Amino acid sequence: MHDLAARVRNLMDLHRGAPLKLPLGGRFFDIVVTANGPEAYAVMSLLDEVQHVPGRRSDVPSCGPVIEDHERGWLIWLVPPGTHAVWEPHRYGTCLGAPYELALPAMTQTEPPGPYWLRPCRGDRLVPHHPLRDFLDRFQPGPIPHEELLGRFVSSIS
Repeated sequence: MHDLAARVRNLMDLHRGAPLKLPLGGRFFDIVVTANGPEAYAVMSLLDEVQHVPGRRSDVPSCGPVIEDHERGWLIWLVPPGTHAVWEPHRYGTCLGAPYELALPAMTQTEPPGPYWLRPCRGDRLVPHHPLRDFLDRFQPGPIPHEELLGRFVSSIS
């Protein structure tokens, strides 16, 4: 019960503007990290189309949550938990799950400085990893960091 109470407090802090560190995998999400830039933004635009909700205005972005870190030149795509177990090595995206953690920016952080929500969280919507992988192959954003290097930084992003 203490663990649940701590997580609820952390989520409340996140809504108040404080960063939150969450474990990857489990019941939350894994991440795919790519380079940012025009090719990655093209991938995000196509995912807006793939994840478009019928009846929603077409000018409202529909892609699942994506964090941009300009300083490191990364986009961090929040994908379903378990993706790390099925993600084969990929030239344009590195996937991380447990035992890593990610420090999420405050929900209100939607522009630099620092990492920010390029596509905010909306309920339980995550970025689907199959179309993401296909679009990464098509647009080839790069270079991406290797998993070992990325693992050292991922919990310090915020």
